[in-house]
Amino acid sequence: MSEVYAARRKRLRERCGAGGSASALISRPANVRYLAGAAPRGAVLLLSAHEELLVCTDPPDERPHEGRPDEALKVQVLSRSGGDPAVAAAGILTDRGTESLAVEEHHLTVARHRALRSVAPRLRLADLGGAVEQLRVVKDEEEISCLRIGAEIADQALGELLESILVGRTERHLALELERRLVDHGADGPAFTPSVGTGPNSGRRGHRPTDRRVEEGDFLSVCLGATYRGYRCEIGRTFVIGTSPAEWQIELYDLVFAAQRAGRESLVPGAAYRDVDRAARQVLDSAGYAEGLTALTGHGVGLEIEEDPQLAPAAMGKLDACVPVTVEPGVHLPGRGGVRIDDTLVVRPEADGGPELLTITTKELLAL
Repeated sequence: MSEVYAARRKRLRERCGAGGSASALISRPANVRYLAGAAPRGAVLLLSAHEELLVCTDPPDERPHEGRPDEALKVQVLSRSGGDPAVAAAGILTDRGTESLAVEEHHLTVARHRALRSVAPRLRLADLGGAVEQLRVVKDEEEISCLRIGAEIADQALGELLESILVGRTERHLALELERRLVDHGADGPAFTPSVGTGPNSGRRGHRPTDRRVEEGDFLSVCLGATYRGYRCEIGRTFVIGTSPAEWQIELYDLVFAAQRAGRESLVPGAAYRDVDRAARQVLDSAGYAEGLTALTGHGVGLEIEEDPQLAPAAMGKLDACVPVTVEPGVHLPGRGGVRIDDTLVVRPEADGGPELLTITTKELLAL
């Protein structure tokens, strides 16, 4: 992997050079991990003409789940009272007479930015923007392998939950059980707090579990994800509890399933982000559900659970091969509940079989 991290840092250096900056300071944790292999708490990565240095306050080996730094990097561990790693890195550049530094302005706080200015007043600070996030969009096969394993873990955790008794248990209890099962099957932890919605809460994107208990005839919508070696995937399914589904539940489920299928089938290299969103959204629009739909149909996944690209009506850009995304349309009817179906897939060309489905739990409307 050392060659992989070195190649990533080289590409970033080239971008910085093209923008007129001799050095770069990476502070966003996911970006640090992408370039360095590890992101100890508070760590920053300094890339300059003289060296590649990971500056942190916690030794990298204290949190193995956060990865281990690339052996080609120098690591400088500050004492607990040694101050801010970003300020320390800026001080190093000042001592060496460096004139310019590209920073991630979207991640720096105002206080941190002022601290950098105070320790290095002659250092010209430029905005690196989302350069690292753009590099992260297309995944290599090692990254996709981590996502694939995470998806398998999430599928296992969800499958086991569905085999247990559900009636009478609370949304909160089911969410906690899912977290435990993810870890039991080898995940670093959940990719996010599992969302479990029952009855009138079902179908809401990002619903936070409550103490409402599962009842006969409820829709049950579940969304969870596993983190494996830092990479995060997502799966969402909707079921009916106890009895055969009502006619309105079947109709709503079939509609959302058709929208989700349309979105999945549009995942081809070169497809515009907005066209993927439109493919799923128009199925729901045509059935009269234009109002109340979520702002996006899906998003990228990787070291963060929501990263570029965004599959949304106004999104700019086109899909590349080897980009993992979610497709997660849904409909929620106030007071009644709703349906969400969510998969993680990897964009692949048609010659390679089309989009690769990572989350394989059945999408049949099951009565549990």
